[in-house]
Amino acid sequence: MISVKSESELEKMRVAGEIAGNALHFGGQSIKPGMSTYELDKIIHDYIVKHGATPSFLGYGGFPASACISLNNKVIHGIPSKKEIIKEGDIVSIDVGAFIGGFHGDTAYTFAVGRISDEASELLRVTEESLYKGIEQAVAGHRIGDISHAVEEHCTAHGYGVVRDYVGHGVGVKLHEAPEVPNFGKAGHGPRLVNGMTIAIEPMINGKGAEVKVLPDGWTVLTRSGSLSAHFEHTVAITPNGPVLLTRPTL
Repeated sequence: MISVKSESELEKMRVAGEIAGNALHFGGQSIKPGMSTYELDKIIHDYIVKHGATPSFLGYGGFPASACISLNNKVIHGIPSKKEIIKEGDIVSIDVGAFIGGFHGDTAYTFAVGRISDEASELLRVTEESLYKGIEQAVAGHRIGDISHAVEEHCTAHGYGVVRDYVGHGVGVKLHEAPEVPNFGKAGHGPRLVNGMTIAIEPMINGKGAEVKVLPDGWTVLTRSGSLSAHFEHTVAITPNGPVLLTRPTL
């Protein structure tokens, strides 16, 4: 069942979203070559807790960290590790959730570490653009498929693979709520958007091919082609004034 939030509930989601957005931004600004993904996770964890919230991902389904940190050909759900060292030229996808006041905020961004390849830079640019193409369609009266189609059309026009095994979702009291928000689909199809809905729009885009595989750890998702992957996400509220980004950083 799709939940519709009241104005007071949306205000609580703004608080959760702001903490998540700021934790993501702070984490991204903290990245430097030579640090481990474990160290980066701790920075994000400490920021969330310092601001009175709980990391949404810590312990979720058994996930052992506060942020999903996925380098290069890792698509999503990378587990931070003391052995995984970030290098110049890497791209680092960070997915962060914060829970406070009974609600979650969920957001992601792929950061460039120093000078990256033209190939990587173009993938990041197009994937982030596709997020905002999707957000433009997050208007009352439109359908989920309008968001999905906008993302897919933009990315496939550049020759990229749109991951189909994982999708966006509703956000609220639960981290993952109805409806699913795929990054592929037909315009005019799917649930109708109404004011008060809150959804996570999150393109997961591969440099080559849509296919992915999961490592034996049961979490880490890789591109099957070995190509780079990018991930951008905002929690978005459907409002009478158009889409509102609940996870935009304020730092």
